[in-house]
Amino acid sequence: MIKKDTFGQFIFLKKIVIRVFGAITYFRYKVINTPKIIGAEIIKDLPSENILFVSNHQTYYADVSFMFHVIHSSLDGKPNKIKLWSILKCMTTNFFFVAAEETMQAGILPKILGLAGAISIKRTWREAGKDIKRKVDRKDTDSIEKALKSGWVVTFPQGTTKPYAEGRKGTAHIIKNYNPIVVPVVINGFRRAFDKKGLFLKKRGVELQLTIKEPLQLDYSDNVENILYKVMDSIEQSEKFEWRSNEFVKSESV
Repeated sequence: MIKKDTFGQFIFLKKIVIRVFGAITYFRYKVINTPKIIGAEIIKDLPSENILFVSNHQTYYADVSFMFHVIHSSLDGKPNKIKLWSILKCMTTNFFFVAAEETMQAGILPKILGLAGAISIKRTWREAGKDIKRKVDRKDTDSIEKALKSGWVVTFPQGTTKPYAEGRKGTAHIIKNYNPIVVPVVINGFRRAFDKKGLFLKKRGVELQLTIKEPLQLDYSDNVENILYKVMDSIEQSEKFEWRSNEFVKSESV
């Protein structure tokens, strides 16, 4: 029988998408710009399931596609680098990313990219550029739980590319309910190099930074507010980091 992943997606189709877009994006990340990766040596020692990567967010697609490169290269024994051959070997098909449903449905290209491992969820606070209030869809949390049970998931707690935006409690609820190993990721440079969607180049020669930190030490019985604060602090998006950033901007303008 033809193998499928936990969501019923054909594995061979996922591999095609990962390889094709991996080959295309490799030159954007390695040749046109410069990757700087720190901490990826821990990837190979992580369990094969129930890992939740939490990261800040700068573009819709470039951030997560860069993470695909880092994950595949690390699993191929090339940590802190991105190698074309590694992603062409397609080291794993159990790496999933959480994305807004409206983003992944906005055209044929996002739909194709989604085949690589998107977990599409409905935003509870914003839709079509308008603020809304909507209850969490149980199907969305069930999908994330299913992905965690079969592999690794990356989520962006802010749910937006705006820096220092407030984190969403949904991430803390996921952590509290499913007790994953939480691995913080901090990215930088993608906003300067690419447009908001991460599809078009804005500037060449940018250093694309990605730092993978040690797993968080969490008390899963803690309240969601404390868990969320620890997550946001670990990805350097808490208030103290915003203050430091503002101070840096002020000092640069003097």
